[in-house]
Amino acid sequence: MRTTILFLVMIVVLIAGAMTVVASPKLQSETAVRPSPSPLFVIETTPTPTPTPTATPTPTPTPAATPSGVVTIAMEVYKQTMALDCETAALQMGLAALGHFYSQPALFAGENPDTRQPVMGANKKVIQWGNPYTNFVGNVNGSDLGPTGYGVYYPLILALAKSHGAPSSTGGEGLTAAQVYTALANGHPVLVWVETGWENARAAGYTGVWTSWPDTGSKSIRYSLIEHVVTLSGVSPTQVRVNDPWKSGSQYWFSKAAFEASWADFNNMAVILQ
Repeated sequence: MRTTILFLVMIVVLIAGAMTVVASPKLQSETAVRPSPSPLFVIETTPTPTPTPTATPTPTPTPAATPSGVVTIAMEVYKQTMALDCETAALQMGLAALGHFYSQPALFAGENPDTRQPVMGANKKVIQWGNPYTNFVGNVNGSDLGPTGYGVYYPLILALAKSHGAPSSTGGEGLTAAQVYTALANGHPVLVWVETGWENARAAGYTGVWTSWPDTGSKSIRYSLIEHVVTLSGVSPTQVRVNDPWKSGSQYWFSKAAFEASWADFNNMAVILQ
């Protein structure tokens, strides 16, 4: 009887143990479906695209103005390195003020020099010579009063300005003083054709008209044997500031009235750089 009871107790214990083991997590089926993990919450910052660089046009020099109405354009002074090449030196100064730097020989190479010498008449009057509208006339290292060399007029200088950093430049003959002064007030350097040293060329007998060579158009050329070009770099109510490449080069203020009188000898010829 006691043996039977012990046997039954052992069976009960064994059954209880088996039920505990079956309920253990370690024996859960490996095929049970596992819960899907929560999706990751990712914050992404899209970088701002770097803009493609674009060409920046050359800015017009900011003119410095004073309460008294004086306006100046920052401009270095360069002297002409060839005896009669004031036009190229004046252009060099104006382009440099716009941030474009060229040597005088590099600019002069585009002026198509015509080195033929003039046909002279009585009283040192030039009868026939080259065409300064299409070529630099004469020997650039010659003498203006000889004359063995002369210079060049606005079309070639304007073309060089446009091809060397100032594509919006304008120029010609018959400009008004108001156009020049307005351009200066807006920060645009202006090249003007005047007399060397501001002399009275007409009174000295240095002015006249020649006919250009037939192969250059047989054009009537108004001339002065002391033809000169300077770059204007400022303006006031009564004066203009002059960057003059003559001799060692200089910068000075000059009367508007005197400037206009000399400028008239060349039919108000000018190039406005921009």
